[in-house]
Amino acid sequence: MTTEKQNAQEYINSRADYFRSVADSIWEKPELSLKEFSAAEVYCRALRELGFTVTEKLCGIDTAFCGSYGSGRPVIGILGEYDALSGLSQQACCARPQPLEEGGSGHGCGHNLLGAGSLAAAAAIKDYLEKKGGSGTVIFYGCPGEEGGSGKAFMAREGLWKELDAALSWHPSDVNQVRTGTNNSCIQVLYKFSGVAAHAAGDPYNGRSALDAVELMNMGVQFLREHTTDDCRIHYAIIDAGGISPNVVQAKASVLYMVRANRVADSVKLQARVDKIAQGAALMTETSFERVFIDGTSELLPNYTIEKMLHENMELVGVPEYDGKDLAFAKALRESYPQETTVPGIGAKSDEKIARKVLELTENLSKPINDFIMPMYSGSDFVPGSTDVGDVSWLTPTSQIDAVTWPAGIPHHSWQVVSCGKSGIGYKGMLMAAKVLSCTAIELFEYPDKLKAAREEFLRRSASGYVCPIEPGEQPKAI
Repeated sequence: MTTEKQNAQEYINSRADYFRSVADSIWEKPELSLKEFSAAEVYCRALRELGFTVTEKLCGIDTAFCGSYGSGRPVIGILGEYDALSGLSQQACCARPQPLEEGGSGHGCGHNLLGAGSLAAAAAIKDYLEKKGGSGTVIFYGCPGEEGGSGKAFMAREGLWKELDAALSWHPSDVNQVRTGTNNSCIQVLYKFSGVAAHAAGDPYNGRSALDAVELMNMGVQFLREHTTDDCRIHYAIIDAGGISPNVVQAKASVLYMVRANRVADSVKLQARVDKIAQGAALMTETSFERVFIDGTSELLPNYTIEKMLHENMELVGVPEYDGKDLAFAKALRESYPQETTVPGIGAKSDEKIARKVLELTENLSKPINDFIMPMYSGSDFVPGSTDVGDVSWLTPTSQIDAVTWPAGIPHHSWQVVSCGKSGIGYKGMLMAAKVLSCTAIELFEYPDKLKAAREEFLRRSASGYVCPIEPGEQPKAI
């Protein structure tokens, strides 16, 4: 434990109430992707209060911004997110479903904690740079639309992340671990079919059903699934079925598709096949359609050099202490979802020795909170999810951690996660993550050889070149 790292932790502890209040402000006004206007205002105000120089509407995106401090290299970026999810409104610290607003939004992925924890880390790094003097810059990035909109990918298209020597992030979770491996890239496209309305009994022959086109497209995609590789995923949602009257031939209908593959180049190819199915559905029904590109993300590139540093600093910081209130809430909340049956953590899926150790640490999956740090593991494991952090990782060395902010086994994107957003468990994990990120950044500032090693590893992994999933001329769209 160096003096600089100790100071960073003390700085975060001394201002813990401030960072908790930021997290609460975001939780209390959940906003969907690319509509996070209140959140952007909260963060920009906080950054100015903390002494950062703020740039709003970053890369032309209304709810993107950054706050920077310092000058010269190295330049370390800290990534923050703050968008919510629809339909997950929930009362805080409640162990049963209790919406605050029926059908309202909620922070079902813990992004209220994510952004505030990253802000705390950036502020502690700023404090370190102030005391240290000399060359060095920290930038907090407000990244909108992670759940839909892919703000970081649009920023990547503009080359924003190339200015960084490294980027660090974290995510709320039920485990304390360093993230490693790779994941799915992803592309979202909306298909808006148009036909001709008619009386379904009187003159159906004059109608051309847009809903028929949507259904035929969906059927075509079902047959496509057999002919994709195992890493691929295709999801869809009918967002406009054309109305509620069965005696009307629907003239309008829309379906939103999400296409995933491990490598973004493969997602682009798979997306082209889905486009052809849409064309076929339009031909079969004599309708037309508008193709609306929504967003895209790339797969993650791991950086083992920084992962090792993050793990060492996580062990240095240590896990939070949970009191009786935390444990009682965790136990009550666990009654609302099935108990986990698989050993958690990325490493446990690939390393039998790690799996046995984690099973022991969880007391055979009986612990209500995973109050330990997962054994160190770096690998090429594939996780079938998507994040626009992947686009950052193609342009600069990037690594992230998970920190416990809710009880063991809670499903992501759930009301239970929202309930934990203002809990003691959530706050403690947020502050732990802030300390780990700040200590790791300080180490990157203090040891140029480690930063150089991370850069060399990045150059090897990214040698094939970045394939941006954002189509030319497209702008971020809120769905």
